[in-house]
Amino acid sequence: MIKLIKSTFFEEKQTKVALTEFITEANILSMGEQCKLFESNFAKHQDRKHCCFVNSGSSANLVLLQSLINLGRLKIGDKIAFSSLTWSTNVMPIIQLGLVPIPIDVELDNLNISSNKTEETCRNESIKCLFVTNLLGFCSDLDEIEKYCSSNNIILLEDNCESLGSVLKGKRLGNFGLASTTSFFVGHHLSTIEGGSVLTDDKELHDMLMITRAHGWSRNIDSNLQSELLQKHKVDTFYNQYSFYELGYNLRPTEINGFLGNIQLAYLDLMINKR
Repeated sequence: MIKLIKSTFFEEKQTKVALTEFITEANILSMGEQCKLFESNFAKHQDRKHCCFVNSGSSANLVLLQSLINLGRLKIGDKIAFSSLTWSTNVMPIIQLGLVPIPIDVELDNLNISSNKTEETCRNESIKCLFVTNLLGFCSDLDEIEKYCSSNNIILLEDNCESLGSVLKGKRLGNFGLASTTSFFVGHHLSTIEGGSVLTDDKELHDMLMITRAHGWSRNIDSNLQSELLQKHKVDTFYNQYSFYELGYNLRPTEINGFLGNIQLAYLDLMINKR
């Protein structure tokens, strides 16, 4: 049998030594400052404004779709087109959340969906959202897909778990849609053992992602938005800590994941080049 991966991390020995020291000295290991730092660093690396760090790439897909439903940008029964050649947890949240999955076949020359097949599907179905998987470091004419979605009020999302670092016409994959998801599982470019993220430039969506990631409460968003929620729902300041404003989950990462992400991020360009 040929192993898919030879190690858990890049520069594994040094990383394990640093991780051991961190665990010994850390005051908390639940989500905290290391996770915040990784979110900031990873967003900057990917030329995005916002990053929501979660416990897996699969969770990233779930929290993204749930957040769009919470915002009213998607609703139960909406048809969501997706790349037919993809991972199971791209399709599962669509079904789980009461959306309707519509597969789009891929092109044989690059294993990704094209603008032609996207347009063909959308002529036959009333598509509200397109969830593209950038497969194996490749894409099709994603720039044309972006233009088509924009012209037809279709929300474009990207699963970029396998194509971190790939570029189309000077633009990083993962930056064409409203938001993109990434996985930091050990088999992917950057490992935090388990982990994932949602990247976006849309602050309203990012705020909702932070709420949805953590049970539906507002503890991890800025004070101005917390005040808006208090006024909107007529909640006393004391009870804000115990109020759940939206449908949510516990998809939070740990400080161990964040610490590993910050170490491995220094090697990311090198790892991408090696791949």
